[in-house]
Amino acid sequence: MKLFQRLLVAPAALGLLAPITANANEVNLNEISNYSDVESIEFANFNNDVSTESSLLAGGEGLMDDHDHGSEDSFSSTTSASFSVDMAIGSVDGNKLDGNTANGTSEAVGTAYGYQIDLSTSFTGEDSLNVSIDAGSGASALKELDLNSAGDELIVDGITYSFPLGDKTTVLVGDSTDGSALYSTACVYGGFTNTLDDCGNANSAFTAPDDSAALSASYDIGNGFTGAIGYAGQGVADNKGLMTNEGTDYYGGQVAYSADNYGASVTYGNLDDKTVWGLNGYYTFDDSSLPSLSVGYEMTENEGATKDDTQWFAGIQWDEVGPGSLGIAAGTKGPQRDGSTEEMAYEAFYSYPVNDGMTITPAVFILENNGTGETDETGVVVKTSFSF
Repeated sequence: MKLFQRLLVAPAALGLLAPITANANEVNLNEISNYSDVESIEFANFNNDVSTESSLLAGGEGLMDDHDHGSEDSFSSTTSASFSVDMAIGSVDGNKLDGNTANGTSEAVGTAYGYQIDLSTSFTGEDSLNVSIDAGSGASALKELDLNSAGDELIVDGITYSFPLGDKTTVLVGDSTDGSALYSTACVYGGFTNTLDDCGNANSAFTAPDDSAALSASYDIGNGFTGAIGYAGQGVADNKGLMTNEGTDYYGGQVAYSADNYGASVTYGNLDDKTVWGLNGYYTFDDSSLPSLSVGYEMTENEGATKDDTQWFAGIQWDEVGPGSLGIAAGTKGPQRDGSTEEMAYEAFYSYPVNDGMTITPAVFILENNGTGETDETGVVVKTSFSF
């Protein structure tokens, strides 16, 4: 597909798919999972002279077009789907659901779940249109697990279209996705909690504002070096516009280096009223009995404020401890204002793969709260993850 056509496909696809929301009561999940019972699916086709009947592979591996499109401009015949489910049970002592200690559920055992469907379509074999659909109760007392928090309704959580531009450049456009989606932050630690899974660069490798549009590009410099830039703007939902004084605009860039056993990255972010620099690095040993080490440090300059913010992170992970992997990490609980009493976060987890599609992960974590009348949060959780 020629570059001009690719650029047309991206906004067209986003415009068609972005408004979609689905209620769980309207979606027959049995039909979705029982692909082998479906003989055909009707698709809208841009070529009126071509039949739209397409057979569905048993097992749900993809939508296969029965017709041979020999033309270079033909759409791809395959859409693949992957599914994931996270189920968690645990107790968090001292947690605050809405910032008020009195509303916490001290030592109460609670449950939470997250469900996600990822659809991926390629039109040329090199590009990818990705749609994420999810539901979940992640806003519960176990919110620190970073499960989907959309509620019991299935919603479209993000849409992206990525394509190569030459041999070394990749471009990504998206809606409700991170502008840093193509960054290669130097971290090999698989964080368990929402606080520590960003490896200490929560601001510099910025996440998407709600209802934002994103643009990102990466370039393979060579000899282990990569570069990337990103933008995310929240001008869609409130009609303030992208790249305006009234809208919220994030942009930044990153340079990363990766070798066989180590890597490093430098990340810059401009978040409207903040300027952020992030440094990350990791090292892995040839001896599998030794853990990998990942570290991160971030500095934030607050516009109009007399004091700035800093945060740091350190995590070690053994990939082979018995049949599973073990991780331990510590760091600040997000950015900390200079001169304030530092709040810390700690976690430890053991991930045990029962089989290729099921993993059980027990974990403990501690979050310090130094505010008046606040108490530290201590959580003991077991999460079971399914992927298929």
